[in-house]
Amino acid sequence: MTKTGGHDEQARLPIRPRAVLIAGPTASGKSALALDLAERTGGVVINADSMQVYADLRVLSARPSPEEEARAPHRLYGHVDGAADYSVAHWVEDARRAIGAAEAEGRLPILIGGTGLYFKALTQGLSPMPPVSDEVKALVRGRGEDAAALHARLSRIDPLTAARLRPSDTQRLTRAVEVFEATGRPLAHWQNEATEPPVLRPEDVFGLFLATDRAALRQRIAARFRQMMEQGALEEVRVLAARRLPADRTILKAHGVPWLVRHLAGEISREEAMEGGIADTRRYAKRQETWFRHQMDGFAWQGPDEARHTLAARFGRG
Repeated sequence: MTKTGGHDEQARLPIRPRAVLIAGPTASGKSALALDLAERTGGVVINADSMQVYADLRVLSARPSPEEEARAPHRLYGHVDGAADYSVAHWVEDARRAIGAAEAEGRLPILIGGTGLYFKALTQGLSPMPPVSDEVKALVRGRGEDAAALHARLSRIDPLTAARLRPSDTQRLTRAVEVFEATGRPLAHWQNEATEPPVLRPEDVFGLFLATDRAALRQRIAARFRQMMEQGALEEVRVLAARRLPADRTILKAHGVPWLVRHLAGEISREEAMEGGIADTRRYAKRQETWFRHQMDGFAWQGPDEARHTLAARFGRG
């Protein structure tokens, strides 16, 4: 695979890869591209987005509609309850089974999403992570430390991990502190251990990152968020908030959820909540591009038109 694209480079790729991986920032048009490819090849669309796995957030996570799901087989969408502690390792195992089932049926697996860690673990393997007991979790979380305090603690015991985590990322900071207190070794040590074999070898897949004009993407993010509000995103969050899930559940970090919860509590207006959700989503899209650029150098970076042409040329026009 190549990072820069170009048809000469792509001519050296396997004519029929085991799977197609389509990544890109949120709202870049990945789903439409994957669905078109699935319809033309008889393939299976497999979700690689960490929020679209949850059953609770069909609207706010922009999951494919029932009409879109009827046009081609879709897997790993909405199959996890919001209360679950769903990890990258869980997704890799689910993806392994979904890919195997697709291949057994003679279908092309098409994995699509914006969660970089999912794609990295799928093609590079997972580092073995030590188990953390409930007692250690209760000890760490019982201190009630905020993100700043957790980051300061981690900077003392595991400076390498502290340097690469955002100081506001309470969930990952907590996990890193838990690992150290459970094992006496920093998270970086475990991540540098030998990895399990990847589900898909990089040379056996075609990876594509859908690059989009930054200004146009910002507009699309805003328009999509407002459309989701019209389609029932606020009611979706109302139902989720009523479940009173533990504060560390991943689903509660979904873009827009914290702002809409504040609106439902009467703290901010509907417009303020929407603007907050839009701003968070735009920042996330920028981080997605940066992450893939530095972590997944095997993906071809192409604009929407070039990507359609490439997929049509390689897999036929139907």
